[in-house]
Amino acid sequence: MAKEFMYHGKNVQDIKKMSLDEFAKLVPSRERRKMKRGFTEQEKKLLESFRANEGNIKTHCRDMIVLPEMVGKIIKVYSGKEWVQVVIEAEMLGHRLGEFSQTRKQVRHSAPGIGATRSSASLSVR
Repeated sequence: MAKEFMYHGKNVQDIKKMSLDEFAKLVPSRERRKMKRGFTEQEKKLLESFRANEGNIKTHCRDMIVLPEMVGKIIKVYSGKEWVQVVIEAEMLGHRLGEFSQTRKQVRHSAPGIGATRSSASLSVR
């Protein structure tokens, strides 16, 4: 049997019934402060599209907090080069959207090039 997800002692159904002010009391202080100050116009527009159940939602708002009404939806977040599809799960509550859309690739090193080491200097280039 799978363990039910709990966020600060509340399950997902209880959290979805909460207002934004009640949910703000559960999140960390930085997110609470952002929610208390109010969302930007772009973030308000994003929330309206979530509430309207629009498909294919794309956003540049990487600093938007994942709210309970977003759980179970799919959103595309811009990484600076491409749109990264993110499926919002209950474990993401209180985090920022940008955390799930990485902006940098992982560095993969291969063999050193010619002239990279002292031993390769003595090799002929032909």
